[in-house]
Amino acid sequence: MKHTMTRRDLLKLFSAAGLGPALASRVVADESGKGPQGKEQTLGSMLQPTSVENRPRYPAFIRDGKVIQPERPLTVFQETDVLVVGGGAAGWAAAVSAARAGAKTMIVERYGCFGGLWTGGIVLVVMSTHAAENGQLTQVVRGMGGELLDRHAKFDKAIVNCGKQKFNPTTDPEATMFLMDEMIQEAKVKTLFHCWATDVIMDGGAVRGVVFESKAGRQAILAKVVVDTTGDGDIFAAAGAEHVQWLHAMGMVHRLGNVDRADLAKLKAAGYKSLGHIEPQPSVRWVILRGPSSNGLDINELTRLQFEHRRAIWERVQKMSKTPGGESLFLLQTAPQIGVRTTRLLAGTHQLTYTESREPRKFHDTVAVGGAQHGEHAGWPIPYGALLPKKLDGLLTAGRSFSMDDKLVEDGRLIGACLTTGHAAGAAAAVAVKDNCRPRDVSIPKVQKLLREQGAYLG
Repeated sequence: MKHTMTRRDLLKLFSAAGLGPALASRVVADESGKGPQGKEQTLGSMLQPTSVENRPRYPAFIRDGKVIQPERPLTVFQETDVLVVGGGAAGWAAAVSAARAGAKTMIVERYGCFGGLWTGGIVLVVMSTHAAENGQLTQVVRGMGGELLDRHAKFDKAIVNCGKQKFNPTTDPEATMFLMDEMIQEAKVKTLFHCWATDVIMDGGAVRGVVFESKAGRQAILAKVVVDTTGDGDIFAAAGAEHVQWLHAMGMVHRLGNVDRADLAKLKAAGYKSLGHIEPQPSVRWVILRGPSSNGLDINELTRLQFEHRRAIWERVQKMSKTPGGESLFLLQTAPQIGVRTTRLLAGTHQLTYTESREPRKFHDTVAVGGAQHGEHAGWPIPYGALLPKKLDGLLTAGRSFSMDDKLVEDGRLIGACLTTGHAAGAAAAVAVKDNCRPRDVSIPKVQKLLREQGAYLG
């Protein structure tokens, strides 16, 4: 009997030859579970065989009561001009800036989305977008961050409290993630989600890349300049850069649903003063549980607080829903990421102080401007030296880990400052690559010129 080769038989042959994934078709089912042409998607049609990679193994072993990790060669996954580690607000802005400036750019992020605590932590308000400049409310978050906020404004229910004479807008997290994806892809930034940088690659006193872990194992990425936007300074700490460490409150955000159906007067009478902060979605509010000051680098503490915060939130919402006026309320979401506010701060070539931030002064190397939490005071210039390690080469930092004193942390860790310092670090990295020099030797005027061309506000 003549046998007719089916598509599945052909895919098996391709898979055996290691070609299956490359030739497999992309099928997206609709909500009915049907694929193209309305055909039913069965388990057999969705499962496809693939080849198994037999990669070399270098397992750790026990010797004399100690766990020993043997020497092992690492596959170089990619070489790039600029490598950004951490895809929060700062890392995202750095990557888009560097790529738009012409640098081959790559970003590695441990979660499956950009935005960090802005999206994954559901801290939805973009604080410090404006400052009082010469008696006028002035937007200081421009450039990459400003464009992102402008794109939100083009969609219904994506942003609130935006426009002239308004500051600190609140964004919808799904809209923010979508728009961040869009701008990253438009800039052609090579992106790796679900990867965790675990170590640095050193060449003398310079960082030349990172080692990262993923489902594919341990691999390496080489880069001319690395930007540490992990938030916790993981890369500069691993490389041995001088830094300080602080404890800060670690909380969790949750979202309440059906808020517009609740009777706030009755809830206030029962002791509930607020249902949380406004969102673009009228029926939803986001609520902050501040949490105790603790060590955001201690995995036991992170685990304990994750359990405790989630339980406290659940019990609070359950109680509210059984209170007169709150019957319609329900727990819509708890943040996937715990709210770590501050851990490591770089000891940079310039430590920016709170006192300096409130003085009417300028720095010759200003590359970003921080705003006022409530638009009540002037913007504060951020010098390039605050992003630059004292001795370590090949690396910059941005976001909540840049070099500042403890009194400035409450301003420096906010999303507004993360966006502006990230933009600055990405631009500086791109200039360093183009001029084939160390980040510490980069031409400040060139960096400032590029930032202004990209729409940044420098005062």
